[in-house]
Amino acid sequence: FPPLTVLDNFIVGRDNHPDDRREWQQRRLDELSDQVRFQLHGDDILERLTVGERQQLEFLRLLGRDAKLLILDEPTTGISDRQKERLFAALQQIRDQGRTILLVSHKLEEIAALCSRVTVLRHGMVTGEECAPFHIPRLLELMFDKAPVNSVQNRPQATGKALLTFENISANGERTGLNACSCTIHRGEIVGLAGLSGSGQGLFLRLAAALKRPLEGQIRFHGTTLNGRDHRTVKRLGGCFLPANRLEEGLIAGFTLVDHFTLAMSCSESTARVAASAAIKKFNIRGTPDTLVESLSGGNQQRLLLALIPEDANLVLLENPTRGLDLASAEWVWSYLRSQYSSRGTVVFSSAELEEMLEVADRILVFFDGRVVRDLPIGQVVYRDVAAAMTGY
Repeated sequence: FPPLTVLDNFIVGRDNHPDDRREWQQRRLDELSDQVRFQLHGDDILERLTVGERQQLEFLRLLGRDAKLLILDEPTTGISDRQKERLFAALQQIRDQGRTILLVSHKLEEIAALCSRVTVLRHGMVTGEECAPFHIPRLLELMFDKAPVNSVQNRPQATGKALLTFENISANGERTGLNACSCTIHRGEIVGLAGLSGSGQGLFLRLAAALKRPLEGQIRFHGTTLNGRDHRTVKRLGGCFLPANRLEEGLIAGFTLVDHFTLAMSCSESTARVAASAAIKKFNIRGTPDTLVESLSGGNQQRLLLALIPEDANLVLLENPTRGLDLASAEWVWSYLRSQYSSRGTVVFSSAELEEMLEVADRILVFFDGRVVRDLPIGQVVYRDVAAAMTGY
């Protein structure tokens, strides 16, 4: 409860008990804080605390309830290195006291430092279990469903002018922000943003589309600074963004194909109907101009989104463009994008499938914990190294 104090949040939810007086709870909070070397004060207001300090309070709440099993979901996301060190020390301390810790993390360094046993899940399925000491290449194989080998063919590097530039960009995200991100993307490139979910790729795309604003640094598109500008500026300069959630963010449920072309083109219904009919034929959309978009399959929704991109677009930003598509639809999407934009524009995309990225990208930016940790032309990519970098190893 952000408006309440640390002590109020520590107490809330406890069953009534003779020892649940505020004075006793304050002593209990102080004892637990000293025990695990946290520095929290009961009269501080929660909304003024950092993410790491709030994480510490949640941890103390569990200890205050004498929890025997602690389930921690990505507990180091958004906290400082010093706070991470203190959290690790506290976890090791209570583990040695005989409590059980279930840690959910994609950071192999944390797994190796804290865990005695690991269960690896991929696409909702258990792919294997290993006991400490862990063999990292084996964990990577279980995570990515194949032996980490290099199978990437070289492709020519783009020689076009700089189109999109990030200079020392920092920004807040829902869970993971961006930290000191710098890169230059050139005309004619297909750039893949690799990383496990929530590592910063989605925020990067939204910053490039001017749907989010940075805290620090400068973003330039076609030489125009985007700081303080909105998505209309990006559209005017030839940029467009296609989100992963097609129906929730990209399309409007209850609207027909004609409705969408009317909005996209700012034209009359008759003109939009002609455009919709032409798009159905060109993009092989299984529907009619009057079909409601929610009745289309995922593949046909993606084809519609591609059809709505203006013909003069020169920067296409795509978030997981083939998620949920069958193989034939995914192949068609990439065939279309490469034929349309490889010579006159630039494609920047994120994907949960590293294999897809290695197949279609000319260059890969690897994200981990809000940072670009590797920037590799496809000819220099080693599958094993990219997979390791995605997990912080």
